[in-house]
Amino acid sequence: MLKIDQLTAFYGESKIIDDLNLNIFKGDIVCLIGRNGVGKSTTLKSIMGHVKTPSGTICLNGQEIIKLRPYDRARLGIGYVPQGRDIFSQMTVEENLLLGLQPNGGKGAVPDYVRDLFPVLGKFAKRRGGDLSGGQQQQLAIARALASEPKLLILDEPTEGIQPSIIEDIGEAISKVNQIRGLSILIVEQYLEFVLGISDYIYVMEKGKIILKGKTQELDAADIQNKMTQ
Repeated sequence: MLKIDQLTAFYGESKIIDDLNLNIFKGDIVCLIGRNGVGKSTTLKSIMGHVKTPSGTICLNGQEIIKLRPYDRARLGIGYVPQGRDIFSQMTVEENLLLGLQPNGGKGAVPDYVRDLFPVLGKFAKRRGGDLSGGQQQQLAIARALASEPKLLILDEPTEGIQPSIIEDIGEAISKVNQIRGLSILIVEQYLEFVLGISDYIYVMEKGKIILKGKTQELDAADIQNKMTQ
């Protein structure tokens, strides 16, 4: 599905990612975890083409995409929810959702299953995005990314600043779309309990390198926690 080999990435003039290898297989939920500032978000920006990646490869379904523009990567089937959500606060919920169709040329309609995943968005369809709570904005951002029916969904810190009940709703929605649609998902996260409950595979990152990886069910939670706090 997605294969990253020997990737180097820079944020400005600083090398953040060094010789990164990471794989996501079709239908898996993969979580990349670690402390703040270790390179997790830069990894996602590298996949989307938002930072310099002078060496290495990024292949989506066997196609090298490292030289493609961000928009072209989205058109190939990558849905991306950045940290902070980046919804359009002055636009309505419905207008934000319709923007998610842009990778498809703005054609078609938001799939019914996307609306069903987050029923609160239908209730507030005419409300401005900026008037929603943080948790509702996160649901809107995920729904907008799903509108074009991507092959790979990438989420950066989806639980950040969100109340526990909404975190649970988001986790259930992610699991449901993965199970029902077979969608591959890559999540950057720090909330270990959330990661353990949702993922198939975990990568732990420190200083731009992977220091632990494995199937979630085969890893020890205490070992993961120790790696994250070293």
